[in-house]
Amino acid sequence: MTGRGGGRVLRAYSLLVIAWLTLPVLVMVLFSVNDTRGRYNQSWNGFTLAWYGRIFERDELTRALVTSLLIALATMLVAGALGTGIGYALGRYRFRGSGVLDLVMFAAVACPDLVMGASLLTLFVSLGAGLGAVTIACAHVMFAISFVAVVVRARVLTLDRSLEEAAADLGAGRWTTFRRITLPLLAPAVSSGMLLAFALSLDDFVVAGFTAGTTTTFPLWIWGATRAGLPPQVNVMGTLLYLTGVLLAVSTAIRARPRRR
Repeated sequence: MTGRGGGRVLRAYSLLVIAWLTLPVLVMVLFSVNDTRGRYNQSWNGFTLAWYGRIFERDELTRALVTSLLIALATMLVAGALGTGIGYALGRYRFRGSGVLDLVMFAAVACPDLVMGASLLTLFVSLGAGLGAVTIACAHVMFAISFVAVVVRARVLTLDRSLEEAAADLGAGRWTTFRRITLPLLAPAVSSGMLLAFALSLDDFVVAGFTAGTTTTFPLWIWGATRAGLPPQVNVMGTLLYLTGVLLAVSTAIRARPRRR
């Protein structure tokens, strides 16, 4: 199918995909302003912003959210640093074991969360490590490194080496060239990889379920509260987290756009 008919089909298909992806988010936003009555927030009772003023009313939910945010922040920083180094090395150099390391990175991305969580639980128990926030963070770093490395490696492979060569010809040392030329070119990929690591950690349920012990993260708390009925604060927190993620993604995309001279 070509021409105008094909364009209409593609446009309709794109709109359906967008609607399918955004519908759950729209429902979450809608019920964050629902005048909930009773234990279950599943039917529309009227508009209210009262829950935004009472967002931290549930102490156990607030603690779970803070725990998840701290773990996600630690994961983002550690996985960002290690993943950037690995991705740069894999994209720029060929060394003994680079093929195996490359395979391990992609295997970690493709590994099911269930397998990852069970294997990490076995590892931590065999090491005698007490399960808690630290083991969750370590587990998240272990799988988030691969995502950061894959993103950075893809960017390194597309870098224009002539810019670095020109800097070297003008007398810049290797460190100066990396700091003034290479790193700014890699910055969008590094930022994207770190944001991805943060989102994956904050959203994780399966791996955290294996490695949390008595620690409760935001997804684990939501899962445990589903039987008793989710409070409206969950939708409020989810809405604010979603909007924050959208703003960060948009700002990263804007910074990544080439500047006009």
